[in-house]
Amino acid sequence: MAPARIPAPEAAQALIDAATTPEQAAVARRLAANARYYEVARQLAVQVSTFCQDGQRCFTVCSGGGPSIMEAANRGAWESGAPSLGLNIVLPHEQVPNPYVTPGLSFQFHYFALRKMHFLMRAKAVAVFPGGFGTFDEFFELLTLVQTGKVAPLPILLYGRAFWNRVVNFEALAEEGVIARDDLKLFHFVETAEEGWAIVKAHYGL
Repeated sequence: MAPARIPAPEAAQALIDAATTPEQAAVARRLAANARYYEVARQLAVQVSTFCQDGQRCFTVCSGGGPSIMEAANRGAWESGAPSLGLNIVLPHEQVPNPYVTPGLSFQFHYFALRKMHFLMRAKAVAVFPGGFGTFDEFFELLTLVQTGKVAPLPILLYGRAFWNRVVNFEALAEEGVIARDDLKLFHFVETAEEGWAIVKAHYGL
């Protein structure tokens, strides 16, 4: 799970320079500030893709197949010489698979529901980066499925505590009684690839 609007670090300044109004410039600066997560996603994918036990690769990277942080995840696997999947979806924008998805492992979906189902059917962990409606949709559906026992608990890595606490008041949900306080333990706030990967390994006793 990864958003499609956050730029790669090398493209961040160009995004700011292209802004033509103060509002656009403010948005561009916020997106550029989150560009660091491109590198975090790439590093996490490298660690995931190169971890083997008994000569067997234990994890395979799967992204939404599009640009930005999705690209970073596939790129990390590609740089490691490992295969990775891309579950793309037909949209007016962002519908071209990124060049780092392994040929033959790039899949095109028309319906979001089917795409989400295939994301979660075999997922061993999920990394969620700052994003918009699509990211919220997938993240909260995953939380609901785990909360209700439809999906077995798995590491859910929520990258960017400052971003998520600004856009979602998780504490207020618990205080209002619409979720249990223990539901706040369904996910982990993380910032670095190493921190996220350590949680995954600890969950599986690796």
